[in-house]
Amino acid sequence: MAHAAPDLSDLPPGIVVADTITKLPANAAGCVVVSGSHGGRYPGYLAAAGGVRAVILCDAGIGRDEAGIGALPYLEGLGIAAAAVSHLSCRIGDTTDMLERGTISRANGPAAAIGVEPGDTTLAAAECLRAAELAVVKPAPLGEARSFVDLPGERRIVLLDSAALVGPEDIDQIVVTGSHGGLVGGSPAMALRVDGFAAVYNDAGIGMESAGIARLPALDRRGIAAFTVSAQSARIGDARSSYEDGMISAVNETAATLGAQVGEPAHSVLRHWASLPRASRHTSGRERA
Repeated sequence: MAHAAPDLSDLPPGIVVADTITKLPANAAGCVVVSGSHGGRYPGYLAAAGGVRAVILCDAGIGRDEAGIGALPYLEGLGIAAAAVSHLSCRIGDTTDMLERGTISRANGPAAAIGVEPGDTTLAAAECLRAAELAVVKPAPLGEARSFVDLPGERRIVLLDSAALVGPEDIDQIVVTGSHGGLVGGSPAMALRVDGFAAVYNDAGIGMESAGIARLPALDRRGIAAFTVSAQSARIGDARSSYEDGMISAVNETAATLGAQVGEPAHSVLRHWASLPRASRHTSGRERA
C-alpha cells in the first residue's frame, strides 16, 4: 500500500532534517537531526560540531570495517545519542524517504538507553531521541582529507573524503571521493559540483531502489565517466581506501566506453585514465540540444 509522503514542514518540535550533514539547517543546535548522509565518522563529527541533541544517519551498507556506522561509536564517546537507518529500507540521501519508509538498523549506547531499537521507524526513533540528554561538547577537529595520487599523466587523481570538497580546481580531473553514490535530495545537479573527467563514489551497499549508485546515470548525461566501489571493499568516507582498496561495483555508460568493468580494482582503471590524452575526453552520452 502506498503511503503519503511526510510533511517535512510539520515535523514534531525538536526534529529537523538535512539531506546532507554538510549543510545543517540554522536551527539544528539542540535538536534531533535526521540526515540522508552516510553514518561514517566524519558525518558524526559534523553532527557533534553542530551541537545536535541526537542524529539519525544512513548505515550505508555498514561495509568494510563497519565504516558506514562509524559515527555511532564516535558519538557515543562524546555522550551523544545516534542511530542509523537500514540502506535496504529507504533511499540514502533522501530524508523524505527516510521518514516515510526508513527503519533503524543500529543504535549507539545513549540512543539504546532511551529506547531506540532496531526495527523502529525513523520518525518513531526521532521522537524518542528528543528525550536524549544534550551533550555540550567541542569535538577535536576531524578534518577531511584532500590529497593526490602522484602519477605522470594528463590529469590528476584527486582524493577527496567528501564530495562536498569538490571545487573549481577539480574541473576535468579524476575525482575520487569517499562519499556515497546517491543523489543528495534526489537532485541530479548535486551529482558532482564541477565537470570532472571522471568521478568515483562508494556504493553504500547499493540499497533500496539502487539509490547508492544513482549519481551514475546523472553524470552520464553530462558526459562524465563515473563508477562506484563496493562498500564491502572500501571504507566509506575514505577516498584513499576507495582508490587503493575499492573494487568496482557499478559503472555508467561513459565509464564503460573508457574500459571500466565491474569487478576490476579501481586503481588500475584510474591509473589508465590518468594517462589518457586530453583530446580523448569521451563525448558520447552528453546532453545534446
